[in-house]
Amino acid sequence: MFVTLNNYCEYEPIQARIESARVVVVDGLIHKVEDFSELAYREPFFNPAERVKEERTIAGFAIGNIVQNVKRLIRNAEIMVAPLPDLSHAMLAEFNPDAIVLSGTLSDFDLYQESIMTNMASVLTTTKYPVLGICGGHQLVGMSWGLPVVTLDGVPGLEKRENRIREYEYHLVKVIDPQDPIFNGIFSTTDPRRRSKGDTIWVWQNHGLMVEGIPAGFKLLAKGYLCRNQMMVKRSDGQLIYTVQFHIEKSFEDWRKTPSRWEHHNESRDGRMLFENFIIEALRHRGQEVALAKSA
Repeated sequence: MFVTLNNYCEYEPIQARIESARVVVVDGLIHKVEDFSELAYREPFFNPAERVKEERTIAGFAIGNIVQNVKRLIRNAEIMVAPLPDLSHAMLAEFNPDAIVLSGTLSDFDLYQESIMTNMASVLTTTKYPVLGICGGHQLVGMSWGLPVVTLDGVPGLEKRENRIREYEYHLVKVIDPQDPIFNGIFSTTDPRRRSKGDTIWVWQNHGLMVEGIPAGFKLLAKGYLCRNQMMVKRSDGQLIYTVQFHIEKSFEDWRKTPSRWEHHNESRDGRMLFENFIIEALRHRGQEVALAKSA
């Protein structure tokens, strides 16, 4: 059957090539005041109601961007958005996803209830469903394998809540293993949309924390100047887990609705292709044949 597809950018045709997939999007931001730890209530000027309001506002953008990516990369996408405290093996088994996507976060993780972090680690370290961790989700994976999450100058977050060094806006990231299938098509030398050269990718950054080190069983895929662990993968123990410190979900922000020079789709080409390649690899990990429609 012939399918007519819409382009999502006037200057760069972007068309869904993946026929179908089921995706759980885990909303990693705080949902209610009960999600905060006792430590959070001892923070100076901490207002739990106002903080929850801020978290839910940010979640609206963050989760919206992830869902938009899934819908625009997959023709027939089934999506479940789940709060981080609800993540469980039973929930995953009932929905039976082809992929799990962990969103970014806002608060430091010691401000979350410890039970939320413990439950999350229990699920992530044992699930066989493919996982993609984005920014805070990348850090949550590192924490689940026992690594510390620190500021970009190596200080525990508790010791430096304010005035942190940050990576913000678009940055070049150096790829360590360009042969990994997550990078398929990205390093095309004939693509005029290619913003970066050689073995670098051009991605949106917005973080002041990082995973210190590489967890056991993971392989470093990309590194940066301030933050070494920019991207990693685990392909062992029946697991497929990709994580990125940067924000690949920025790909489809509606620049016509909220115009700014940071939101043009061409800027996010590499991030969009990483997201698509992850879904393809997730489907293959699940034992599905992936027949891709050709882009115009």
